[in-house]
Amino acid sequence: MFAVEVRDHIMIAHSLPRPVFGPAQGMHGATFVVDAAFFTRDLDEDALAVDIGAATTLLAEVLKPLNYQNLDELEVFRGKISTTEAIARYVFDQLAAGIAAGRLGPGSNRVCRLKVTLHESHAARGWYEADL
Repeated sequence: MFAVEVRDHIMIAHSLPRPVFGPAQGMHGATFVVDAAFFTRDLDEDALAVDIGAATTLLAEVLKPLNYQNLDELEVFRGKISTTEAIARYVFDQLAAGIAAGRLGPGSNRVCRLKVTLHESHAARGWYEADL
């Protein structure tokens, strides 16, 4: 299995209004480093898994509507708990839609698995990973 992984980041605000989240129940900010790994079973005729430039562009476009936003106010998260894992799933779904639409170019149809990791800090991260 081959993979290309690209990285970007977002700065968000949100609250996690359930007792299990302790002090994070209140409004707070977070900066997430976001990694997206695109897996293929083979390489194309140019020995590429996916085009790194196209993957970088797609990730940036998916993250842009979240950056500098209060997730509690965004329709996609309204009434939901925006944990690291839930945000990772949202980013995964948006990337998967972009892959299905051919946004990675001719190699889009070769991507068979996707992993989205959100790094909360140097000590904690969460992700969502699945076959496409």
